[in-house]
Amino acid sequence: MTMIEEKPVIAALVGLGWWGRKMASLVNAGGAEMHFVRGVDPNPEAQAFAESMGLQFSADLEEALRDPNIEAVVLATPHSLHQEQIARVVAAGKHVFCEKPLDLTRAGAEASVKLCEAAGIVLGMGHERRFEPPIAEILAAAESGRLGRLLQIEANFSHDKFLNLDPSNWRLKADQAPAGGMTATGIHLTDLSVKLMGPAADVRVVCENLASKIPQGDTMSAHVRFAGGGSAYVSATLATPFISRFAIFGTLGWIEVRDKAHVEAPDGWVVTEGWKDKPITIREVAPAEPVRDNLRAFARAVRGKETYPITGNDMINNIALLEAIVRSAQSGALEKV
Repeated sequence: MTMIEEKPVIAALVGLGWWGRKMASLVNAGGAEMHFVRGVDPNPEAQAFAESMGLQFSADLEEALRDPNIEAVVLATPHSLHQEQIARVVAAGKHVFCEKPLDLTRAGAEASVKLCEAAGIVLGMGHERRFEPPIAEILAAAESGRLGRLLQIEANFSHDKFLNLDPSNWRLKADQAPAGGMTATGIHLTDLSVKLMGPAADVRVVCENLASKIPQGDTMSAHVRFAGGGSAYVSATLATPFISRFAIFGTLGWIEVRDKAHVEAPDGWVVTEGWKDKPITIREVAPAEPVRDNLRAFARAVRGKETYPITGNDMINNIALLEAIVRSAQSGALEKV
């Protein structure tokens, strides 16, 4: 019997900067489930990259939305544009994958999630950390009860990649990327935290500028309490060499995951585990491409083969926490979520 090969999801990529280029290269080089055919960017200098990838180039999103062949749109654009762009994509009847964070306010996140749900549109999110093999193991261990009662999270995702950016870059605008490294890296840690611990109740933040002139501050830490009990310490610094560490502690065991390199060029992970009445173990996990795997999961959801694993409630709970973190970074006070 001859198997009929399923066609990949045909997509447009909006935003051909640093991260958009990584996604384009990963998907078109090694993903059968999705294929980019068009690149969109207002900067004419991006056309050369689009052509090198075999993509049609557009300076405006509208041209991509009018293309009847395009089934999905991937947004690798500044946070401030997401809500308006998602609304335009949904109005065109196309599925949408959005880079993180979804929005800077809970109200904005709720509006986008509800809009997609009402239209039957799949909404994907750029939280690739969930697709890292050892992080996926943590999520499975928590869901199965293997870790016991979850007590606490300690997490740090920091780097100094932005120190050499031109000051005009949107990633260095306090109104577009507030609270130190929160929107760049910390948002991944809070996504995992609310997935594991549930909605947050309140948060207190220390955000300082200790080693740079970055307007939003370069050194940020947040202490989060959750409505169902438990806490999380999250650090997202923009002035220290790369570190990515995520640790979860439960009554039956704990797991710590350290990245050996930034996800832009993953080099595997070091996993340390401690289980009740057993010796502590250390092991290494081979490299994987979680950015690609997240986009593949989105494509499978578009095809109706499986449910996309990051739920609308997850997205809203995360942005609600982000909004409170931004308020606390400005006030220095305990802020309700």
